Amino acid sequence: MPPLLHAAARNPALPPDLLGRLLDAADTDEELADALADRPDLDPAQARRLAGRDEDSAVRLARGGALRTTDVDPVTRPLVALTLLDEGRGDPAWARQLARQLARDPDPYVRMRLCSCPGLPDEAAELLATDEDTAVLAELGLHTRRSDLLARLAAHPEAEVRRWVAANEAAPPRLLTALLADEDVRTRGQAAGNPTTPGAVAARRVDDHPLVRQRLSEHPALPVETYHRLAEDPALRVRGSLAENPGIDLPLMHRLLDDEDPDVRRRLARHPHVPLDLLQRLAVAVRIGAALLPRIARAAPDELTALAGSSEPRVRMLVAEHRDLPAAVRDRLAADPDAAVAKAVAPHPGLTSAQLTAVLDRFGTKVATALAANPDAPAALLDRIAATEPVPIKALRAIAAHRHATPGALAHCLASPDPRTAEAAAANPALPPDVLRALVG
Repeated sequence: MPPLLHAAARNPALPPDLLGRLLDAADTDEELADALADRPDLDPAQARRLAGRDEDSAVRLARGGALRTTDVDPVTRPLVALTLLDEGRGDPAWARQLARQLARDPDPYVRMRLCSCPGLPDEAAELLATDEDTAVLAELGLHTRRSDLLARLAAHPEAEVRRWVAANEAAPPRLLTALLADEDVRTRGQAAGNPTTPGAVAARRVDDHPLVRQRLSEHPALPVETYHRLAEDPALRVRGSLAENPGIDLPLMHRLLDDEDPDVRRRLARHPHVPLDLLQRLAVAVRIGAALLPRIARAAPDELTALAGSSEPRVRMLVAEHRDLPAAVRDRLAADPDAAVAKAVAPHPGLTSAQLTAVLDRFGTKVATALAANPDAPAALLDRIAATEPVPIKALRAIAAHRHATPGALAHCLASPDPRTAEAAAANPALPPDVLRALVG
C-alpha cells in the first residue's frame, strides 16, 4: 500500500484536508515528502513547511519552482540556494556569498556543486583549483571557462582531472592539442572528440587506441580522408560512431550503407542528413525500430507524402512515427493495411474516435498500447481496451495515466499486478474521491 499512497500524494485532485494529513505524515516518510514536493499546487506556506523537513526536499522544491529567493537563507541552506542559481531564479548576490562559504565546505559534494555554479567568482575558483579532492578538481576542469585555470588543471598528476579538462569545449585549442599526447588513453580520447580541438590536429590520432579512435570518429570537423580511414576501422564502435557523425560526406554514407555490421547501418539511419533514398534502403536492410529518425523529423511535407506512398511497409512505418504529419498523410497511414504502420501512427494527435476505433477493430491487442498512448483516445475506447482479456500491461499502464480514463478503466488499473500501472492510476485526477480517500486512509 505505501507506493499507492505515495502515488496518491501526487494526484492533482487530492482534497485539501488529505493534503494536510499527508504533509503531517511526510515528517517521517522520505518518499512521501518527495512525492509531495513534486506537486505544482503547493501554496508558499506548504512549500516552506515541506522544505523545512530536510535539504533534499528543499532542493527538490527549489528545482520545481515552489521556493523563491525570499524563502531561502543561503547561509543555512546553501545547496538550495545553489539550486535556485542553477535554475536562473536565485539572487545574483548569492554567488559571491556562497562561494566564500562553500569553497571551504568540509563536504566534497558541496564543493563539486559549487564548481558548476553560474557566475562563480574568481576568488572561489582559485580556492577550488587548490582543492585536495580529485573529484572537485575534475568538476572544475569540466566547467570553468578560465584558460589559466584550465592550463593548471591540465598539468595535474591525476588523469581524472586532465580528462575532464580535455572534455571542456572552453579549453583553448593549443591546450587540447597538448592533451592529445597525454599518457592516459581516456584523456586523449576526450581531446580527440572535443569539437574545439582543431580537426587536422585531432586526425593525427587515427592510429591510436580504439577508445581514442571512437571519440575521434565523433569529431565534427576532421579532414575527409580521415573519415574514410575510420570507415575501414576493424572496431565496430568506431564505425558506429562515424555513421552518426554530421561531418561525413555522401560518398562515405554510401560506403557505410554496405557495412557488414547491422548496427553500423542502423546508426547511419539516425544520421541527421542521410538522403531519403539511402534511408529507404536502410529501412529494408536493417531493423530500425520504433523511433522518429532525425531525417524524417526534418522532412518537408512533400517528402513525407512521397514516403507515405511507398510500397514498402517499413518505409511507411518510419513516416508514421512523425507526430506532426499533414492531415492527409496521417489519415492515409491510419487506414494502412499493415499492423506495424497502423501501430506507429496510432499515437498521432488529431486522429478521430472513429479512426482510432477502426484501427482497434482491424488489429486488436497488437495496437492496444499505441492507441492508449494517443492523447485524444476517447473514454469509450480506453474502457474497451481496459476490459480486454488479456490486456497488454503497457496498454493498461498508458490508460492509467490518460486524461480520458474513466473510473471503470482506472479500477482495472488499480487491480493490476503491475505496480507502475497501479501507481499511475492512483495519481490520475479522474480517480473517484472515495477511492482516493481510501488510498490515503
